[in-house]
Amino acid sequence: MTSSGVWRRPTLDAVAARAGVSTATVSNALNGTGRLSEATRQRVLTAARDLGYAPVSTARALARGGTGVLGLTMTTYGDLPVPYIEIPYYAQLALGAMAAAHERGYLLQVMPSSMTPWMWLNTPMDGVIHVGPRAEDPVRSLLRERGIPMVCEGRPPRPRWCDAWVDTDHEAGLRLLLDHLADSGARRIGLSLPVHDDAYPHLVAHAYRSWCDEHRKPVLVQEYASIPDYFTAEQDAVGRLLDHDPRPDAVIGVYSDSGHNILAAARRHGLRAPRDLLVACVSEDPDYATTAPPVSTLSLRPGRMGDEAVDLLIAVINGRAGVDRRRLVQPVLIPRRSTRRPATAARRAGRLRG
Repeated sequence: MTSSGVWRRPTLDAVAARAGVSTATVSNALNGTGRLSEATRQRVLTAARDLGYAPVSTARALARGGTGVLGLTMTTYGDLPVPYIEIPYYAQLALGAMAAAHERGYLLQVMPSSMTPWMWLNTPMDGVIHVGPRAEDPVRSLLRERGIPMVCEGRPPRPRWCDAWVDTDHEAGLRLLLDHLADSGARRIGLSLPVHDDAYPHLVAHAYRSWCDEHRKPVLVQEYASIPDYFTAEQDAVGRLLDHDPRPDAVIGVYSDSGHNILAAARRHGLRAPRDLLVACVSEDPDYATTAPPVSTLSLRPGRMGDEAVDLLIAVINGRAGVDRRRLVQPVLIPRRSTRRPATAARRAGRLRG
């Protein structure tokens, strides 16, 4: 905004001055080219965001035969419709990726999981972020047939399955959650685990078993089919956990609705959280702040995942040298009352252990 009140488009020079770098460095940071430190790249992106600067990358992309368009695709399950954008994780991931693409001057289109093969093969895109790669993934073969760059959100099932990937550090995240439960007095922590052909449940199971072995805790896992009705299936799985003798004193779920499912199963068994059972899940759902009791969650930071995936895809498209094509995002624990055992229950558990 100038003194006359007329808005003027921020310039490359203005971004460079604000970030304290050269215009060439700004160009490299925004286009995913050049050898820059991550700190410098983030400083430039922050300066561009603060000033409202958006590079005209679409014109440059067209000049080199590209489109200036990035695709965000979700894995498909045959003809089964999946309302991804209604799930908080995927909604935040899409918004984070969209913001990151726009900051770098690209258009991001989120593609429905119900697309036909013809649409997959003909929609104009310079590159694709493919969310939730699976062992039997029909999307991958269609995209690879086009020969366009592909970055996966989530670890691919095999080496060289895609050009690069970004994922949550599930090992660190689950250990963070398990340590928190142990510090709250839990000694028998159960895990409700979906059976699926992507990497996520396998990484979670490995982290859980490793932690239990290291801490000499019992391994209490109940698996369930995540398709088609995982609500009922998970509640039944938690019920089987709670039928175990001795029963768990804490249960973890790894899907967005797992906290609700665990609470429902606990109520059916006449158990109250957190007095009788500590409850936690992996979720971005803000409703857990108002459940009875509020449920502790592990956030996978999907907005950051979307940002990292876009940055990595643009780096691959532009052939940026020296880029780590495997990136891990650190999760964040949000403790709430469902894992805060009342003092009387903690004392009672201590007497029983003694």
